[in-house]
Amino acid sequence: MNSRDRETLIGACVVLVGALVLAFSYGSAGRAALPGYDLLAHFNKADGIGLGSDVRLSGVSVGKVVGQALDDHFRAVITIRMAPGVPVPTDSAALIQTDGLLGAKFIALQPGGDEADLKPGDALRYSQDSMNLQDLLELIIAQAEAKRSAPGTSNTGGAAAKPQ
Repeated sequence: MNSRDRETLIGACVVLVGALVLAFSYGSAGRAALPGYDLLAHFNKADGIGLGSDVRLSGVSVGKVVGQALDDHFRAVITIRMAPGVPVPTDSAALIQTDGLLGAKFIALQPGGDEADLKPGDALRYSQDSMNLQDLLELIIAQAEAKRSAPGTSNTGGAAAKPQ
C-alpha cells in the first residue's frame, strides 16, 4: 500500500467517524439525556421557545423543553421535561417570559394552590403566550395615539386658551 492510498483511507475513516458522531449527537439530543417526567402546555403563540429552552419555577431551572408540535386547532403544544421530584399543582400556569429586555425566552411556571399534582403526560390548564418586543412597541404607540386623539386633550403642547 503506497502513501497516497493510506492517506485516502485515513481521510475516509475520519469523515466516517465525524458523520457517526454528528448522527449520534443529533439523534439523542433532548429526550434521552434528561431524567424526569413530561408535561404538556398549549400556547397560541410560542415565539422564541425551542428545544432545550429553560423551564423555571420561582426563578430556579426545573426542566427543559423537549418537544414541539401543533394540535388540531393550530396551537403550539410544548412538551416540557420536569426534573424528578418537582411536583406541579394541577391549577398551575405556564407563561412564556424573556430573560431581560432582549434575552432568551423561557417557560415560567406559576404554581397554583391545588393539593393534587399533575401526573406525567398531563397538560397545564392555563397558559400565557409570548409577547415579542415589536408587539409591545406597537401596543405602546397605539395607546399613545389614542390618548393624544381623545377629546379634551390638546395637540398643541401648550396651555389651552381660557374662554373670556
